[in-house]
Amino acid sequence: MPQSTETRESAGEQQPVSDRVPGRRRGQIHRAWFVAAVTFVTIIGAAAFRSLPGLLIDPLHAEFGWSRGTIGAAVSINLALYGLTAPFAAALMDRFGIRRVVAAALTLISAGSLLTVWMTAAWQLLLYWGLLVGLGSGSMALAFAATVTNRWFTERRGLVTGILTAASASGQLIFLPVLSWTVTRYEWRPAAVTVALAALTVVPFVWLLLRDHPADVGQKAYGAREFTPKPPPVRGAARRTLRVLSSAVRTGPFWLLAGTFAICGASTNGLVQTHFVPAAHDHGMPVTAAASLLAVIGVFDVVGTIASGWFTDRFEPRRLLAVYYALRGLSLLFLPMLLGPSVHPPMVFFIVFYGLDWVATVPPTLALCREHYGEDSAIVFGWVLASHQLGAAVVAFLGGAARDAFGSYDVVWYGSGALCAAAALMALVIRRRPATAALAPAAA
Repeated sequence: MPQSTETRESAGEQQPVSDRVPGRRRGQIHRAWFVAAVTFVTIIGAAAFRSLPGLLIDPLHAEFGWSRGTIGAAVSINLALYGLTAPFAAALMDRFGIRRVVAAALTLISAGSLLTVWMTAAWQLLLYWGLLVGLGSGSMALAFAATVTNRWFTERRGLVTGILTAASASGQLIFLPVLSWTVTRYEWRPAAVTVALAALTVVPFVWLLLRDHPADVGQKAYGAREFTPKPPPVRGAARRTLRVLSSAVRTGPFWLLAGTFAICGASTNGLVQTHFVPAAHDHGMPVTAAASLLAVIGVFDVVGTIASGWFTDRFEPRRLLAVYYALRGLSLLFLPMLLGPSVHPPMVFFIVFYGLDWVATVPPTLALCREHYGEDSAIVFGWVLASHQLGAAVVAFLGGAARDAFGSYDVVWYGSGALCAAAALMALVIRRRPATAALAPAAA
């Protein structure tokens, strides 16, 4: 690192950065990439709980006689809390640090999943899987990835966002086949224990390896020109979160981003992740085969999300969102015609096509939040993510209710396809904000 020209003003005089900040040898990998790697592994470990709900619908219905609507309600609570907790978790990370919040969240996920093993009534499913796992998973939401990206990177943010977003899909890829095999061979309780252990195993890695800020290791953020001291803890996390929301809701882009992301959640987590396996099983496909297809979606989701991050660094994010939603809606309209007792080439094509688009919307959505809301973008994105999960929660419940009422999921597939078309139009309406007119932090 240059030592003779790079300086920082401190106490009224110019001092070389290298006099006070440990340098990084030429060719040495920046610490930000190690933090991103730990974050990636952490999200993978937490992704085990994301893989399980769709596998539990039929076993719980068979063992306890609970309706699919009741089971869907528990998933809905989980998804809603996942979203509503996210903006507060981003503020709590500013107050208590990333490590403490994430370690506590993983412990809560583990406890909630483990307690389901002993449940005997539907209200316990709502409490354990809905409330406890929902609160814990909300603190492990994409706001976690946004906070790490904002603190540790000033360059390659789109790419890093794509990589961290893909971590959830990677976890799905790892756990879905294992959990589906476990549910099929040993019933659902060992699968719940597996989720609990996976979340708990990651806690030591978070505590020992994750760092809250580049200044903790005496480095600049990746791509930054100047060293930034670690800011003091931000007190009043809840007040700040609500203050940021109060400021953001007065702007048009917030509602457009929240609306499109609600449709994103409805058409992914709420619909496909929750109901694809039972829908395929309705058409005679074995549960393990359907779960494997969902895992393959995770494979191509990794490719699509990382590629989307690369595109977001280079192309207009509004147009990217419009293309992503339009293609997703088109694919969902064809899905009812593709479901059958066996895996055939058109279904494989759908899986690949849909997988590439699964969460490709995240990098451009986060980029637009960063463009419009500056230093508060992680919290604003948390609220936008809340709308994503509320959309997912509504469809998770309605999907189960529609299956109970109509005997199939067809109406939900078609409705979600139409919603995606609307989201594509909404994305194009989001206006560009001049670089000099960035929104001032709401907490200021």
